[in-house]
Amino acid sequence: MKKALCLLVLAATFFASCSKDEEKKNLSQQMIGKWMLTQVNGHIVPTNEKMVYTIESATQGYLSASRMDYTEEQENWANHVLSEIELDGNKIYMYGSLNKTTSFVAELDIKSITESEMLTESKYVVYHNGDTLYASSGTAMWSKVAKDYSTDILGKWAGRVTSSEGSEFDDGEPHQWEYLDDGNYVYYSLDADSNWTSDVNAMSHYFVDGPLLCTRWKNSGEGEVEHREWWEIASIENGVMNWTALRQNDDGSTYTATFSMTKVQ
Repeated sequence: MKKALCLLVLAATFFASCSKDEEKKNLSQQMIGKWMLTQVNGHIVPTNEKMVYTIESATQGYLSASRMDYTEEQENWANHVLSEIELDGNKIYMYGSLNKTTSFVAELDIKSITESEMLTESKYVVYHNGDTLYASSGTAMWSKVAKDYSTDILGKWAGRVTSSEGSEFDDGEPHQWEYLDDGNYVYYSLDADSNWTSDVNAMSHYFVDGPLLCTRWKNSGEGEVEHREWWEIASIENGVMNWTALRQNDDGSTYTATFSMTKVQ
């Protein structure tokens, strides 16, 4: 009888171990892909505060974010930052370096996950020279990214804002943007003779991760003034590209901006 009890205990231990291993395997399979932050503590996240986590495997991933305004020393630009991933039960840990002096740790405690959504209790901490520079936590909702537009955006496009409120930089005139595969873009405007001419900017950078489009630029003659704008690519079909963005005013109110562009052949 004693021997039988020992066998039952061993069997129970074995199956419990298998169950945990199976759960970890299922989780590692479900989490693979791109996830964009959409809500924090029940509130929709404005486009300029969205993040995209790419989980390539149970050990490696990437982080992209619209902005990282934590220090003047760093570039404040998170473009596909390589991250080390660790799994601990239902928790995902991501470790990465934004630059030589600034690193981050992201913790995602998964409460539920489907093919299209993931609900987590999240913590995000940024360290600068070993000291905590920024920390946030909360209940986060993530949407599975179905389409990555990083290649589809390449080329020259012409368009303008199509909403009553859109861009603080919009002058109401038509313009063109040529997105290059090296992370730079060229901006075109019409001269007095209605010819398209490129503006020589001190800096014109962009990146796309999933639907998230992040741009930054410095106009010549403005010194070190850096401008930024963030959009979400809603679609690119049949030579037409549509953008959307949720903007937040200083008083906390929000509005939706839209932009439409056509491919220049």
